[in-house]
Amino acid sequence: MTAIRIMGILNVTPDSFSDGGQFVSEASACAQAEALIASGADILDIGGESTRPFAEPVSEEEELRRVIPAIRSIRRTHSIPISIDTTKAEVARQALKAGADIINDISALRNDSDMLGLVQKTSVPVIIMHMQGTPGEMQVNPQYRDVVAEIIDFFQERLAWLESEGVARKRIILDPGIGFGKTPAHNLSILKHLAEFKSLGCSLLLGHSRKRFIGDITGLSVADRDLPTAVVSALAATSGVDIIRVHNVAATRQALQLAAAIGEAR
Repeated sequence: MTAIRIMGILNVTPDSFSDGGQFVSEASACAQAEALIASGADILDIGGESTRPFAEPVSEEEELRRVIPAIRSIRRTHSIPISIDTTKAEVARQALKAGADIINDISALRNDSDMLGLVQKTSVPVIIMHMQGTPGEMQVNPQYRDVVAEIIDFFQERLAWLESEGVARKRIILDPGIGFGKTPAHNLSILKHLAEFKSLGCSLLLGHSRKRFIGDITGLSVADRDLPTAVVSALAATSGVDIIRVHNVAATRQALQLAAAIGEAR
């Protein structure tokens, strides 16, 4: 089993669904970064705008105020790869200048027309995610004929466009967007068929941590969903996932270690 990288989530927002408000100060953000790194994170994903269902957008200025000090502070003491979770080209540009290494755009470069130009001028990896609708209305009534096939079609269109614009496929990481315009049944179907996304020839990221479908199935509150999150991570490890994006890095690391040991057993 290929080693899977764990991306630790660091939300410097007041309103994220799981940990909103906990890491809004530079000191608390840096302390959480230290904790994630100590737990075994391979990548940090820093976001300054909540993308939970029905979230309100924030201004470019506010997003920059939230993320840039945190990135600079972490980069002063750590070389760990940092991903900037944003749909705004200027936020991504300044984040890369401050020390970020990866662009994570949940809009798949559809929100800001300047994002393509930034991607073309750099050589950093780019994460593109599938989302039906926008955070403000994506969970109102998501519908698909075949959720896996439609996400693959979406990625094929995005990949063809990016390659036509000179962005190499090897730079692109795909995220099927668990919980972004999907019902619990859609999410489960995606998880069952994760291996099919690998046919597109890109690295695959899974972001299921603490999400609502886990609560719908288990009845657990957001704060109590780390165990089932780790279970899903272990199951996903057999499907070719390359990056697991989670809040609780330690639990996920343990789950992946067990999954790897089972996979290597005779």
